[in-house]
Amino acid sequence: MLLSGKLSGKDFVGYVVAQVTGALAGSGVLYAIIHSTGKAVTGLGQNGFGAGYGIGITAFMAIIVEVILTFVFIYTIFGVTSKDSNSAVAGLVIGLTLAFVHILGIGLTGTSVNPARSIGPAIWLGGTALSQVWVFIIAPFVGAALAGWTYAVLNKRAER
Repeated sequence: MLLSGKLSGKDFVGYVVAQVTGALAGSGVLYAIIHSTGKAVTGLGQNGFGAGYGIGITAFMAIIVEVILTFVFIYTIFGVTSKDSNSAVAGLVIGLTLAFVHILGIGLTGTSVNPARSIGPAIWLGGTALSQVWVFIIAPFVGAALAGWTYAVLNKRAER
């Protein structure tokens, strides 16, 4: 939304701060719940790759997966929110697309498509989750930028 001009720099920063704060709070509550049982906290829905995570894909493949899944999700958001006439179904389409993206990605990377969603658990867990979080920050930004650019290019052509 920042790259498309629908969000100012100031609003973007506020949005990022709110997202990360929410992710930290949500992960913190989950951490507290698990910790209260006396069991070791080993999982908060963190993302990952490599041996011992999902099917064990490489970092490079995790980047590819996250770029593609984020692209699909963000392209859908651009498409469904571009016309006021879509407002009655926008939430349903966006929600179903997010569910679809997670169904495809959970076994591969845990599905990020939102850096804040990955930062929260990584900070609480540390270790491997924190050392791998860079993939789940960079790849969604790349996928989102590609979706925005592709949407703009394809819709300029469609208007001709």
